[in-house]
Amino acid sequence: MSNIYDKAREGFVAGEIVWKATGGSTIKAALVRGYTFSVSHKFMSEVASAGGTVVATETLNSLTNTNGVLDAADAVFEAVPEGNAIPHIIIYQSSAVTGGSDVPAAQQRLIAFLDRGSGLPVLPNGQDISVVWSPGADRIARF
Repeated sequence: MSNIYDKAREGFVAGEIVWKATGGSTIKAALVRGYTFSVSHKFMSEVASAGGTVVATETLNSLTNTNGVLDAADAVFEAVPEGNAIPHIIIYQSSAVTGGSDVPAAQQRLIAFLDRGSGLPVLPNGQDISVVWSPGADRIARF
């Protein structure tokens, strides 16, 4: 199941989340294990309280949002520590809408939860993990 969080939909409509290549907020992807998904979660702090462990994060670049389809350049998570399989990727806004530095996890807005796709789950071995977003119609996520 891959899904857009309900609170993210509200955030996009209210202008609290901006997905664009320049002048927007900082959007990141996180490799996560142990998380119990809830469509009603709003902030990254809720990932930890739902049992999740963030293993690695990466800032997404070349963001596009054509016809309600969210996409970005493929991501490379560098030197991901060895450990148990990582079954989830969470997309989130790590900064304020106007860009700038990261805000606390209690203010970082969840956008999308991904748990299917080529290579998921991935077993980290200390090397880089490349994430190639789907070339299909839904890309990272679709509203």
